[in-house]
Amino acid sequence: MGLTIRRQLEELERQTLSPHACLSIDTRGRLHPEHDSCDLRTAFQRDRDRILHSKTFRRLKHKTQVFLAPAGDHYRTRLTHVLEVAQIARTIAVCLRLNEYLTEAIALGHDLGHTPFGHAGEYTLNQLHPGGFKHYLQSLRIVDFLENKGRGLNLTWEVRNGIIKHSKGYRDILPDDRRELPATLEGEAVRVADIIAYLNHDMDDALRAEMIKESDLPIHLRQVVGDNPSRRIDAMVRDLIGETLRYDDGRLHLSPVMQEIITEMRSFLYEHVYRNQLVHNEFVKAQKIIRELYAFFLEHEFPNGGQGMRFRRQAASPEEVKQRHRQVCDFIGGMTDRYALDLYSQIFMPKPWSVL
Repeated sequence: MGLTIRRQLEELERQTLSPHACLSIDTRGRLHPEHDSCDLRTAFQRDRDRILHSKTFRRLKHKTQVFLAPAGDHYRTRLTHVLEVAQIARTIAVCLRLNEYLTEAIALGHDLGHTPFGHAGEYTLNQLHPGGFKHYLQSLRIVDFLENKGRGLNLTWEVRNGIIKHSKGYRDILPDDRRELPATLEGEAVRVADIIAYLNHDMDDALRAEMIKESDLPIHLRQVVGDNPSRRIDAMVRDLIGETLRYDDGRLHLSPVMQEIITEMRSFLYEHVYRNQLVHNEFVKAQKIIRELYAFFLEHEFPNGGQGMRFRRQAASPEEVKQRHRQVCDFIGGMTDRYALDLYSQIFMPKPWSVL
């Protein structure tokens, strides 16, 4: 009997991928051992498919990227963001002969834990939940425990590692301390693709919203990376691929010039977009919604099929209080923008009525 298609794919990886790539057959395994009965797909292909078909992934289409619940059809959402990250990361993976399926799985799963209203929701839940809240930790919690009716998606170690290590905040893109980086080059590719994507699409959305003009971007940045998102993405990706191939040491590299350009662009966006007064005003409104929903559901049952919401028995022990906070945090963290707005209106806004 000949090799299964999956075994052929695994052998093809061994023959064609870079020595620095992560092979599907070399995975460290899943969180819970399972019988791998699929003879068509590699382990990382299955992970990608599990993420793609999850309910949490579908909800990303109604979650904010920067502009809260945008009315325009062309503003990015969290879903379009992860798709753009996946496209950029796959381009990097193909050119460096890395594992495309592992790269894509990490990219599609890296932002599953984002809240409604983007970083406004994350910031507020981090204040309210006694254990704090970070979207990358919540992403891992979703794939490990919350999806699939509490059974999780049971992803491979490499995908889980890439998800939890993708976030960099305002820190270095490619720090010298390897402990801050994903364990695989595929995970590093997603980490860099994430910032390349959001720098350029957030800039594009801010231009569309007439919050900034293209001429506001310092001229030396435009001279180096171009004057539109497509050229900027191309310049950044080419630099990463060229520098990484030049060093060929099992790490990703950006030229000093490009690292400085990316740092300047990030600073520009923080100053002119993320901290813009209009964005801040909406941020404050979103915080109010999250805070009031959180306080309400500490004392009430969650909605159940349109039956209304009842008071719940007060938690009697510290452990019950801790558990309830965790349940409320998971519930609100999983909401879409429009669901949070609708629920807030249903609970807190008076409804007109008449007497016939």
